[in-house]
Amino acid sequence: MPFQLGIRVYDPRYANSYYFRRKAAFAKAGIEREFIISLPVSPEVLEMEVFDKNAPDDDAFEIENVKIEKMKPIEMWATDDQHRYLEFAIQFAQKAGYVPPGFYDSADHEFLFQYLPKITDAFGGELVTPARTHRKMPRVQISQRLFKSYTIPIRVAILAHEGCHWFLNTRSQTTADLCGMKQYLDYGFPTIEAVYAVTKVFGKNPEMVGASQIERTKDVINFIENYRVNA
Repeated sequence: MPFQLGIRVYDPRYANSYYFRRKAAFAKAGIEREFIISLPVSPEVLEMEVFDKNAPDDDAFEIENVKIEKMKPIEMWATDDQHRYLEFAIQFAQKAGYVPPGFYDSADHEFLFQYLPKITDAFGGELVTPARTHRKMPRVQISQRLFKSYTIPIRVAILAHEGCHWFLNTRSQTTADLCGMKQYLDYGFPTIEAVYAVTKVFGKNPEMVGASQIERTKDVINFIENYRVNA
């Protein structure tokens, strides 16, 4: 029977700590598929769950093999402060699912994340953006309500984007998208999660989608495809 396979890789010690989350459709019986899950960062304890999303107790599939391989060394060309920022962003992304709102700064106090229950405008209305930054200072505001629902790679992609606004001193969303995506992919995070990252906000808020957002999404997906080809 057709079914949807669910794959989740997570830290069982903490809530909302998914390192990979995906669903894949199987249209008919007898299909074999291989899944590669990139984990450039991982906790001490890691669990993987593979299940039938239509009927979790049904024996709709069989796992033929699971193999663990070492990833290639990270080759991310960036300045020292960009490296430090990304490492700080990754550390925060790993704990953002369970830590309370508050201020979180890097060990050297170079970067600051303000973790808010939600990001609001001047009138108290909630903004749909998961994060925003000041172009002239290394401070990022982050929405806890939205971040808790994202996987760790998606959080990293968003924070890398925000860091690029500051490092490049740019208002351009596309420029920050491509800069952040390059760092994200160079670090070894999954490409499928990169696509989710750029479509997540627009998918949940279709009223936001206009010509500029569609073009921006196309630019990022084309960048990811070119990266795959040339990797």
